[in-house]
Amino acid sequence: MAEKIALAPCNGMSPNGLVSRVAVGDCRKENEKAISICMGSTSADIEGKNDEMLKKYPIVAVNGCSGGCVNKILENRGIDVAKTIAVGDVLKNFNVSSKDPFRLNDEGEKCVEIIGKELNRTIDELQ
Repeated sequence: MAEKIALAPCNGMSPNGLVSRVAVGDCRKENEKAISICMGSTSADIEGKNDEMLKKYPIVAVNGCSGGCVNKILENRGIDVAKTIAVGDVLKNFNVSSKDPFRLNDEGEKCVEIIGKELNRTIDELQ
């Protein structure tokens, strides 16, 4: 059983990228089992200084778009991903979508809520 679960949010400039970041931030505040990873730092760490830390806990990749950049960045670093959440795929099952990559409206907040529930379910699965 993992002590913590690391959440790796999308840092992209899409509406679902914003949903990913906000949902991960909210989840981290509400769930003591969750920590988050900065994907910008992970991408920029060409010396591999963070690799040991990245291998400490199971990682959940939270991709904002179909490009799957979070998974690709971690795979390029040789870091295994325990689970992947594709925000767009999860939201297809609901009648909501985020429209702005910089601000959340009421519908965007509903998206965050849905993804937050998915994150908490995933954390429970991995525990």
